[in-house]
Amino acid sequence: MAELDALRVSVLAALAEGRPGSGVDTVGRVCRAFVRLLPVDGAAVSVMADEGHREVVYTSDPVSAALAELQFTLGEGPCFEAYSLGGPVLHPDLTAELPSAWPVFAAQAAEQPVAALFTFPLQIGVVRVATLDTYRATPGSLTAAELATALQVADIAALALSGLLGGDRWLDGDGRWMEGAGMRHREVHQATGMLIAQLDLPAAEALARMRAYAFGHGRALRDVAADIVARRLRLDLEPR
Repeated sequence: MAELDALRVSVLAALAEGRPGSGVDTVGRVCRAFVRLLPVDGAAVSVMADEGHREVVYTSDPVSAALAELQFTLGEGPCFEAYSLGGPVLHPDLTAELPSAWPVFAAQAAEQPVAALFTFPLQIGVVRVATLDTYRATPGSLTAAELATALQVADIAALALSGLLGGDRWLDGDGRWMEGAGMRHREVHQATGMLIAQLDLPAAEALARMRAYAFGHGRALRDVAADIVARRLRLDLEPR
C-alpha cells in the first residue's frame, strides 16, 4: 500500500533528523495513520519495562487516554496480555462477553464508548518494548486484509520507537527509560519506592498494594501516588 510505504519513509526521515521531541511526534503520526487506515476510533502507544511498569507515549483522543490510565491503575487489560503473549489480542465485541483475562478492566471500560479492542505488541529486534492499543466504538472484527495492515503499521510504530529507546534517554536497564516520555507516571514510580521502604516489600508487591488501594477507593493510581509522595497518605497506616 502506497500510504504505508510513505509512512515508513517519513518515520525513517524523522529518525535520521533526530530533532528533540521528534520521537514522540513520530509515534503520534503512526497512531493517527492507524486510525485513518483501519476501522478503529483511537490508538495509543505505551512503552513497557516489564509486565508491571508502563509509560504512555501517545494517545490519539480522550477515550484512548482513559483506557490507558485505567489499565495502568488496574494492572490488567489487553496491553498486559499482548505484552505477555507476544501476539495480537483481538476482542471484536466486548458487549457479548467479558474477557476472562481482564474482567475488571473490561467491565470498567464499558463506561467508555468502547465496543471492541485490538492490541498489538511492539518489538525492536527480539526485544518486546511496547504495545499499540486501539479501540472502536462499535463491535466488529478486523478482516484478514485489515489485520495484515494493522501488523504492518505496528511494525512501523516499533520503528518509530527505536529512535526513542536507547542510550540513556529511555531504556538503559536502570528504570531511566521513562525520562523521555514527559513522565506521566513519575509519581507512581516515586511512590512505589517509598512503599518499598515503608512496607519492606519487593517493587512488584508495593505497586500491587498501591493498585489495590486505588481500586478499592475508586481512584486513579496516579492520584493515590501523588498523595503518597506528598505524604498525605501512608499505606502502612491503612487497614489491609
